[in-house]
Amino acid sequence: MQQQISLITLGIADLARSKRFYGEGFGWKPVFETPGIVFYQMNGLMLGLWPTSDLEADMQRPGLERPGAFALAHNVAAQADVQLVIDRLVAAGGKMLRLADAPPHGGFRGYVADPDDHAWEIAFNPAWPIDAEGHVKFGL
Repeated sequence: MQQQISLITLGIADLARSKRFYGEGFGWKPVFETPGIVFYQMNGLMLGLWPTSDLEADMQRPGLERPGAFALAHNVAAQADVQLVIDRLVAAGGKMLRLADAPPHGGFRGYVADPDDHAWEIAFNPAWPIDAEGHVKFGL
């Protein structure tokens, strides 16, 4: 079976608030939206924002909680870009979780939570090149 993720759907409380965070913070534009869901085309997968109650009903799994034990990541091409992106995300309604610094394994990273408390790592990793289409490759 091919290794891939096609779609990540985040349960959210307020679609307009989340659209502000992802639009103003990351600069992303939806490829599809209705009054109840938004999809962003990423480089190789889709990101969906859907009210948590609708996601719970679709999954038949009530009581979804956050924050979850995961972090999404957005890698940038230069170390200086880490703080710039973090600042934009916080200005767009995000919450600072960890100031940007250098982890023991190298690179530079910080963490921000979106308005629904989903954690985003904003990272520069010189060992993971980013191509012109924004694809990150594992490399050493």
